[in-house]
Amino acid sequence: MVLDDLGTSLRSSLDKLQGKRRLSESDVEEIVKEIQRSLLSADVDVSLVMDLSDSIKSRALEEEPPGGTTAKDHVLKIVYEEMVELVGDSTELPLENQTILLAGLQGSGKTTSAAKMAWWFSKKGLRPAVIQTDTFRPGAYDQAKQMCERAEVDFYGDPDSDDPVDIARTGLEETADADVHIVDTAGRHALEDDLIAEIEEIESAVDPDRSLLVLDAAIGQGAKDQARQFEKSIGIEGVMITKLDGTAKGGGALTAVNETDSSIAFLGTGETVQDIERFEPSGFISRLLGMGDLKQLSERVERAMAEAQEEDEDWDPEDMLQGEFTLKDMKKQMDAMNRMGPLDQVMDMIPGMGGGMMDQLPDDAMDVTQDRMRKFERIMDSMTDEELTNPRVVGQSRTERIARGSGTDEETVRQLLEQHSMMEQTISQFQGMGEGDMQRMMKKMGGDGGGGLGDMMGGGKGPFG
Repeated sequence: MVLDDLGTSLRSSLDKLQGKRRLSESDVEEIVKEIQRSLLSADVDVSLVMDLSDSIKSRALEEEPPGGTTAKDHVLKIVYEEMVELVGDSTELPLENQTILLAGLQGSGKTTSAAKMAWWFSKKGLRPAVIQTDTFRPGAYDQAKQMCERAEVDFYGDPDSDDPVDIARTGLEETADADVHIVDTAGRHALEDDLIAEIEEIESAVDPDRSLLVLDAAIGQGAKDQARQFEKSIGIEGVMITKLDGTAKGGGALTAVNETDSSIAFLGTGETVQDIERFEPSGFISRLLGMGDLKQLSERVERAMAEAQEEDEDWDPEDMLQGEFTLKDMKKQMDAMNRMGPLDQVMDMIPGMGGGMMDQLPDDAMDVTQDRMRKFERIMDSMTDEELTNPRVVGQSRTERIARGSGTDEETVRQLLEQHSMMEQTISQFQGMGEGDMQRMMKKMGGDGGGGLGDMMGGGKGPFG
C-alpha cells in the first residue's frame, strides 16, 4: 500500500488510545511524538512534520469530542483532516485538449508514467499521444514505443534524431489529431545544467498547458532540491509519485509537493500501464489510516468488469443473479479481480479489511492467497466445458484427472469446488431481490447504519462524511 510503513506506525500509535473516553495532556503529547517519529521515518520534511503535529496537538486538546465518541476516534478524525490538508487538493486535470510536459531525473519513471497517463486519458474517452524526446538514454525510444503499444495509444519518436526540441515540434505536428499530448523529456543522474537548458527549450517549443514533475517514491529528502530547481526552470503544476508498489517511504514526494506549491496528480502503483491512480486526498489518507477507499475500489471494479466483458461479449455479470452460478462465472470473477491489481492494494480499499487487519496477517498472507487463486485458475483450465457448466458432475475419477492435468493435488480441486459451492449459496440469496431488498441487505452487512458499509457507500465523501 501507499506509504505502508507510515500507515502501520500511525495506526499503532492510535491503538494506544483504545478504550479511553477522555484525553489527558500526556496522552496527546505521547501520540504526537509517535506521529512525529512515523512521519520523519517516512522522509517527510521536518518543517512539515512540526506544523502538522502542532495542529494535531492543539486541536486534540482544545476541541471537545462529540458525545459518545471515543478518544481514539476523536484523534483519528483530527489526524485524518490534518493529513488531508497536508497533502492538499488533487492537481486539476480537465478532460479536454491539452499538452502535458513531464520532467524528472533519470530513473524516476517518466517514460512508464507517460504511457500510464496516456492510458488513463484514453479510458476517459480522449485520444492521447505520447511524444518521446529523450535522445540521451539508450533504449528510451524502444521502451516508450513498447509501453504505448501496450497502452494502445498513439506514439511519436525519432530514434535517428539527436535534437529533442525538433522531435517535440515534429511530434506535435505528426500527432495533431490527438486530444492530449504528453511530452516525455530526458532525465539525467543529477540536476545538470544541460538537462535544465534542454527542458527549458522543449518547454518553450511545445508551450505546455501544465508541467508535471515525476518523482520516485524513494527519493527522500533529495526531493526538495530537485523540486525547487524544476519549479524555477519550467514551473511545476503537479507531481506524479511513482513506484509506490515497492518498499519506498514516499514522504519525500510530499515534501516536493509543498516545495513547489503544487499538488499530486497521479500515483504509480505497479509496473503495467494500468497501474495508475488519479490522486484523491481523502481516499489516499483514508487508506493510509486503514479506513478503506470505496471510490477507488468502485472505479477498479467497474473497469475490471468492463474489460472482462470486452473479451467475452456473451458473459454478463448480471446473469449470475438470474440463473445458475457456474465455474465459468467464478473464473470470470477471478479474472476481473486479477485486473484490479495486487490483492493487498484491493484489500486496503475495503473498509475494515485493510489497515489494522492487514497488519495482523503474516507477511506472506497475500502471496499465499494469490498463489491459491492461480492454482484455482489452472484447475479450471483443465476442466471440460461440461464440468465448468455443471460442477456437480465432478466425482472422484474426474477429480484425479483434473488434479493431474493442472499440476495440483486432489485436495486443492476439492477446495475449489467447495469455494464455488459457498459462492453459489451466497449469490442465491440475492436472486429475485428487488432494489429495496438489496439496500436492506447492504445496510445489514454494514451494521446498524451508524458509519457502516452501507452509509459509507453513499455520497462518495471521505470516511467522516
